Amino acid sequence: MVWQFASRYFRAKKSTNAINIIAWVSVAAIAIGTGALIVILSVFNGFEGLVKSLYSSFYPAIRIAPASGKTMLLTPEQLQTIRRTPGVAAYSEVVEEKAVLRYGDEPTIAVLKGVDSSYNRVTDVKGNIVRGRFDIGDDVAYRAVLGLELEGALGVDVVHSLVPVTVYVPRRNVNAFVTPEDALNNGVLYPAGTFAIQQEFNSKYVITHIDFLRRLLEMGANEMSALEVAAAPGVNQNELKGRLQRQLGATYKVQTRYEQNQSLYAIMQTEKWAVYVILSFIMIIAAFNMIGSLYMLVIEKEKDITILKAMGARKSLIMRIFLTEGLIIAGIGTLLGFVLGGSFCLLQQYFGIIRLEGTSFLVDAYPVSMHLADFGLVLVTIVVIGLAASWYPARRAAVEAISLKAT
Repeated sequence: MVWQFASRYFRAKKSTNAINIIAWVSVAAIAIGTGALIVILSVFNGFEGLVKSLYSSFYPAIRIAPASGKTMLLTPEQLQTIRRTPGVAAYSEVVEEKAVLRYGDEPTIAVLKGVDSSYNRVTDVKGNIVRGRFDIGDDVAYRAVLGLELEGALGVDVVHSLVPVTVYVPRRNVNAFVTPEDALNNGVLYPAGTFAIQQEFNSKYVITHIDFLRRLLEMGANEMSALEVAAAPGVNQNELKGRLQRQLGATYKVQTRYEQNQSLYAIMQTEKWAVYVILSFIMIIAAFNMIGSLYMLVIEKEKDITILKAMGARKSLIMRIFLTEGLIIAGIGTLLGFVLGGSFCLLQQYFGIIRLEGTSFLVDAYPVSMHLADFGLVLVTIVVIGLAASWYPARRAAVEAISLKAT
């Protein structure tokens, strides 16, 4: 009965057209706000998915590093234990160190990352080569794969140049020296390829053979900066982290991909929720139209309310009728907003109707990714706002004094 009264009040022609107009303005405001929420949240999802895919190309699923210090030792027995751990697909030994690169006259600071032959099973840097090839060389000639911006800064031509890049790294355990050169070890790398993943990596990293760095840094055969681990498909990274941490103990730090970039993911989530809160406030402002519409409807239906009360209707019934009226307005607006927002996202996803300005982006148009959870979140938000906006007019109708004056 509540639904019948509420739906009839919404559909019926009012004595004053302004009531109908305000009601449909409320529907339109909620529809536009709902569509905007869906679009904005989907765009954030799209960028989040894009960033995660880029970072997953460079960062491994699990990274094992020393709890303190820059290097660690893993014995062959420990490596075998890690290899046999359920959920481990592959691992790669890694050595990282800052270095000065010289190609021509201008020196450039970069991070050298020495990797072994299993590295391409752990990350997808090889799949992001834009010039040359992924080749770290061997003890005959060590080679380098440079980031795109770093290649430009050095002025290297990885395809045609036969001139090597000279590398300088600090010597270990050197406390006194006569000339600055005595504190440095140097070697040469032959450029082989260029990767393009994300500016943070492209401008900083040079990937080469781990033996080259171990020799320059005077490290032992089992010494490394980290062990990067690939998880088998479908394996939960947190569970795999727990297994490896229990095996290795507190002297090693085991991190998932999320923990390696925790600040980045936290910022992305904070931005998304901040935009959600701002748009929700806009929806609250739009709900004032609904308050006005319902309040005018209460005045319009004073006679009906009086008759219902005279027939024995309780205050709670009257209040539910007008609360339902508010939910009908909010519900129609929400459904229209879902259609508008969803349609726009599908058009953007398949046709890229709004494109990114410039030519330095990895994608041409704004990425979008619709998640069912976002639709649920928006629906709950609109229901709460609709109930809150309907409460005062509904209470006003419920406490309306009975008046049976002749008309």
